[in-house]
Amino acid sequence: MKFSQRLAIGYIQTKFKVIAALSKRKAAEKAFELFCTPYLKSKPKNPPIFSSAKQVHFKFNSLRVQGWQWNHPQQKKILILHGFGSAAHKFHHFVKPLVNKGYEVLAFDAPAHGSSEGKKVNAVIYSEMIEKIIERYGPVQSFIAHSFGGIALSLALEKTKQPGLTKIAFLAPATETLTAVKQAFTMLKLSDAEVQKEFHNMILKVSGKPTEWFSVRRALKNFDANVLWIHDEDDDITPLSDALKVKEDNHTNIHFVITKGLGHYNIYRDAAVKNKVIEFM
Repeated sequence: MKFSQRLAIGYIQTKFKVIAALSKRKAAEKAFELFCTPYLKSKPKNPPIFSSAKQVHFKFNSLRVQGWQWNHPQQKKILILHGFGSAAHKFHHFVKPLVNKGYEVLAFDAPAHGSSEGKKVNAVIYSEMIEKIIERYGPVQSFIAHSFGGIALSLALEKTKQPGLTKIAFLAPATETLTAVKQAFTMLKLSDAEVQKEFHNMILKVSGKPTEWFSVRRALKNFDANVLWIHDEDDDITPLSDALKVKEDNHTNIHFVITKGLGHYNIYRDAAVKNKVIEFM
């Protein structure tokens, strides 16, 4: 972590300590706002392959969502979904191999990410955006989803009737939102039980669902798909322990690949992982 990032986190921790002393609810509101804001989001920087794409966009919640489309039209379509603070261009190396396999490739920047408009996003917003992409540009039979994109896709597929066999390559998906929230509390040094309770109440108020409902493990029981799940032992963002609980459920439609030394971000950059995904598709 850069010194400037450590300094910023230290400032935020002190700020939350002061706010919590004055108002538990206000501290929870500020924490929730921070939780939904990709402050370190990836800036638009599109590799050469993006110059060969058709640029597409649509309005979603009054925001302009930017996307790219390759090899249109094809019967087989695949949608690439990035994680929190990331962007579509991070997955440029998947495009050509997928096009070579006959896929029409779709990739979009989520709200508040990359070239799309907005300042905040959460799993519900991202999942609703995915639903709209499927409605406008689908049917989409295959998906590659990293991190935050994994939970958003799972929520979307619960509500989307898919034609034929759906294929999903999960790359270190954010399996349990409850885990992500606990990590946020640790990062912010928010150990106050009342503040944490108010935070979870906010999620319930905004979505109508408790925090633990936002779970890939739970959602998987409500849609059919052939899944390749790749996770790294050294992932400190979306821990392997959450993925192993899904593995223990013994889904016959999920194939797990456990890697070592890639962490959370190099897992989608790794050539061997990319080849496994392309082969699976």
